[in-house]
Amino acid sequence: MSVVVIGGNDRMASRYKSICNSYNCKAKVFTQMPSDFENKLGEPDLMVLFTNTCSHKMASSVKQRSAKYDIPVVRIHNASANALISVLEQYCRK
Repeated sequence: MSVVVIGGNDRMASRYKSICNSYNCKAKVFTQMPSDFENKLGEPDLMVLFTNTCSHKMASSVKQRSAKYDIPVVRIHNASANALISVLEQYCRK
């Protein structure tokens, strides 16, 4: 399963990836908006959006991409590791 994490803290990016790897998920983490963001998202199985720490432009890009390719998006206000774990518990199995 592939997961894209959008938002979150810069220092936690490697932690987000290791959490996803522990659930056998390939992960991309975008804490900042890179150039050509929409194409870099790809077509993952799940997108996790940390709403407190991402820009409005990033959130609208995620919304457009999810509508176009029918990708589920989980929106979380808190950008903690435990919040990501709780989402992965629902969508992925260890």
